[in-house]
Amino acid sequence: MPGPPLEEMLEQMIAARVWSTRLFNLQRQGRIGTMAPTDGSEALVVGAAHALDPTEDWVFPQYREQVGLARFGDEIIDSQLLYNMGHPAGGRYPDHVRVFPAQISLATQVPHAVGFAWGMKLQGKPGCVLVFLGDGSTSEGDFYEAGNLAGVREVAVIIVVVNNGWAISTPLDAQTAADSFADKAQAFGMPGVQVDGRDPIAMYEAVGAARARAVAGEGPSLVEAVTYRLGPHTTADDPSRYVPQDVLAEARRNDPIVTFAARLTELGQWDEDRQSAAVKAADERFDLALERAEATSLSTDAFFDHVFATPTVRMERQRRQLLEGAG
Repeated sequence: MPGPPLEEMLEQMIAARVWSTRLFNLQRQGRIGTMAPTDGSEALVVGAAHALDPTEDWVFPQYREQVGLARFGDEIIDSQLLYNMGHPAGGRYPDHVRVFPAQISLATQVPHAVGFAWGMKLQGKPGCVLVFLGDGSTSEGDFYEAGNLAGVREVAVIIVVVNNGWAISTPLDAQTAADSFADKAQAFGMPGVQVDGRDPIAMYEAVGAARARAVAGEGPSLVEAVTYRLGPHTTADDPSRYVPQDVLAEARRNDPIVTFAARLTELGQWDEDRQSAAVKAADERFDLALERAEATSLSTDAFFDHVFATPTVRMERQRRQLLEGAG
């Protein structure tokens, strides 16, 4: 496998941080709904994305990875804004963007990903499926059921467990008694590896090896990406109530963007001008997406659409009440 494009990876990590910060600010201004900051996860998402083939592979994210998947299409940020604005088109991408909509219900995207990979196998389609989930999602039955099915059916799926230290306010030591989440792969009959999720190159290599196995017909893999959540779980969370400040300060000193930029600077592949240019490009792309999103019309009751083929009596009553209140 060829080496990763280091400068491009860092540019996309910076873009993910810029976009996450601006989404956070928009939420505080009351212009969008709740969102989950990506701070601390940029390296693992970008590294994994660069190990995949956007023309063959598929990604099933949870709710924290979307803005780091720009390699799969510029439309990602446009759709994310619409999603956070509550627009029905949010999370939907054009056909060439092989990323599924955000999933909020814990671990439910794992059976979806495994089922999709099984379908690809039955149809003889190339490529693989990568699914992201948090450490809290590993306590859900969907994770174990899907992992078991993936192993039994030997499907081309890569399960990436993002271990960022917290499941909302539940710390790691209250989440599992296992030595690592990677160890859980043994129950599924697949290899599991623990990786430094703050290092995009380590993620690129681990996911690349898992993809090679998958497309060769050797079955699924589990990758545990260890990082630390540098911000709140979502904009509805107050991490100062439970995160030890000394631990957070240490994690911020190991911010994956800062450390990777320092590595590339030592290699002569990065400098302050490139840093400024990357931030400027990310801001300009976000400005364009925001302009498009705010120009997109949204009816007051649009979120009732496409829930059921035939709306329920209760939903119709709620729609009428909403429209009467808006009027």
